[in-house]
Amino acid sequence: MELNRIEDILEKYFQGETSIAEENELKEYFSSPNVAQHLEQYKPMFGYFSQVKQQKSTLELPLKTKKRNVAWLSIAASVVVLLGIGTYMYVSEKEAATVVTQSELGTYDDPEEALAATQKALALLSNNVNVGIGSVQYIKEYEQSKNKIFKQ
Repeated sequence: MELNRIEDILEKYFQGETSIAEENELKEYFSSPNVAQHLEQYKPMFGYFSQVKQQKSTLELPLKTKKRNVAWLSIAASVVVLLGIGTYMYVSEKEAATVVTQSELGTYDDPEEALAATQKALALLSNNVNVGIGSVQYIKEYEQSKNKIFKQ
């Protein structure tokens, strides 16, 4: 009767359905000298569990924590922030100087020089407008051809 019960508990053990009392019963059975021949293969496993339970660890864990020097970290962060602000101020001041220089562009002291620059700019504009008008001529020809083909 006891052998059948042990086999049933062992089957439940491998399916993960045993209670703690049943597991203790298995440990007692496999630690005893009279284990059935066909169940001898499980004896080392349950013997290992009881053996490990009795072992004590002698390893000492260091409990000291490293203290970080927060002062150096805050000083480094302050330096980075100051460098960032300084760089921003330097770049924005340089851009302001560039804007002033660009606003002064296009002014001439000599009227003849101003006239020559204006004529050059108008000639460039006229040339580009003429190219655009040429493109419009092609569109007109297309419209005329289309109207001939598709009489309305």
